[in-house]
Amino acid sequence: MDRVRSNMTEFWKEHSKGATVEEMMLDSRAKELTQHELPEILSMLPCLERYRVLELGAGIGRYTSHLLTKAAHVTAVDFMDSFVEKNKQENGHHSNATFIQADVTKMEVPKNSIDFIFSNWLLMYLSDEELKSFIDKTLSWLRPGGFLFFRESCNHRSGDSKRDFNPTCYRTEAQYTHTVLSAIMEETGQKYGYDIVLKRKVQAYVEMKNNPNQICWMLEKVPRSCSSQNGFTTFQQFLDNQQYTNRGILRYEKMFGAGYVSTGGPSTTKEFLDMLNLKPGQKVLDVGCGIGGGDFYMAKTFGVEVLGLDLSDNMVDIALERAVTEKLPSVQFEVADATKRTFPEGSFDVVYSRDTILHIDDKLALFKRFHSWLKPGGQLLISDYCCGEKPWTPVFEAYVKQRGYILCTPSQYSKFIEEAGFSNVRAEDQTAQFIGVIKTELQRAEAIKDEFIAEFSEEDYLAIVNGWREKLGRSNSGDQRWGLFYATKD
Repeated sequence: MDRVRSNMTEFWKEHSKGATVEEMMLDSRAKELTQHELPEILSMLPCLERYRVLELGAGIGRYTSHLLTKAAHVTAVDFMDSFVEKNKQENGHHSNATFIQADVTKMEVPKNSIDFIFSNWLLMYLSDEELKSFIDKTLSWLRPGGFLFFRESCNHRSGDSKRDFNPTCYRTEAQYTHTVLSAIMEETGQKYGYDIVLKRKVQAYVEMKNNPNQICWMLEKVPRSCSSQNGFTTFQQFLDNQQYTNRGILRYEKMFGAGYVSTGGPSTTKEFLDMLNLKPGQKVLDVGCGIGGGDFYMAKTFGVEVLGLDLSDNMVDIALERAVTEKLPSVQFEVADATKRTFPEGSFDVVYSRDTILHIDDKLALFKRFHSWLKPGGQLLISDYCCGEKPWTPVFEAYVKQRGYILCTPSQYSKFIEEAGFSNVRAEDQTAQFIGVIKTELQRAEAIKDEFIAEFSEEDYLAIVNGWREKLGRSNSGDQRWGLFYATKD
């Protein structure tokens, strides 16, 4: 381990002689890249007002100067003396700043003393053992509800600076995600871990360098319970390993149509989007974007900008693969938890969601977030699984429990939207249309049976078809409903 740290020290001595932004980023286009990537990354952060921020790997202060204007206090830490001194020169006049030269693998920070940890290009300079230890430490440093944000070069290097030797570790996204979600700490009888708030590519690097390997994560320290998510550590892991495995997603797509994994596929998507009268240049937030078929359709047909969010890593991976083919920079995707993600007020013209909010417990709180994110005059359009009045049949009870759904009646749904502050609320029970769509999809399934079985298997075919037949039975009995909801913000 000492040899690894020695190599890293030598590496940064070589690349820190002038304490310049080019050295910091190991890239000759550093100034140009900074103009675009810095505001993009800052836009992902939550409101830091009254936050105690720990900035690790702060370098010469590219981000320090901005964090200091937003947070109550920033402690900026770096490994290299020359970088710390340059940061002090640039930002030492701020009364809410502390500058420390330290090796983050050896730092000690009081437990629960930090609200937000920020790092940019730090973890790739740690060994696997150091990374695991570091993530565990950050959990203890943060207060419950505190956030860890980090950005890394994945898969391969990004900068163009000459390097005689390079001890940097370019991990995959999956390796980082696994490491942070595996971290667990116990404190006074309560276990804590990390939940993903967002994971997304740095678009500036995609557009300027055709580099999709600059990835940001933001995580929240949350309580962990032994019985959470049907045996999975996080809800995201439950989704990606149960209903939304890669194979499961592609099975849905084969039945619903290319790019779609929700009821009615392209036909209901077009029908519902026609309600919005979308205009070129408008900004749409798609919550539960799936694999992006609706987002690409919106961008190509109406000329809007779309940000698609989905908590399923598998869904977003497929959407991002399709984005390369579609070549639509106006469509972006990120893994995100909409109940934790933050956006400035008035960020979007439309919030759109298809059959996703059934997974979310506190619907009222989510609708209040939607209301805040919309511009005045903005529109909300949601379709979602709903339910009939209780008591439900035991079969429906078991189905809802197995899927982890939280359902309400269409009228309850409508009341939540009104209570969140929306106007012109229209709630339509579309169960009859739902039944009609399922019957059409069963006919389509029969027509492509041989093709489907050749691509997947007979077991996969029966799983889909029997699932739809059961859905028909639940809908005909009145237990399962399908709602369509429209509202506006005054």
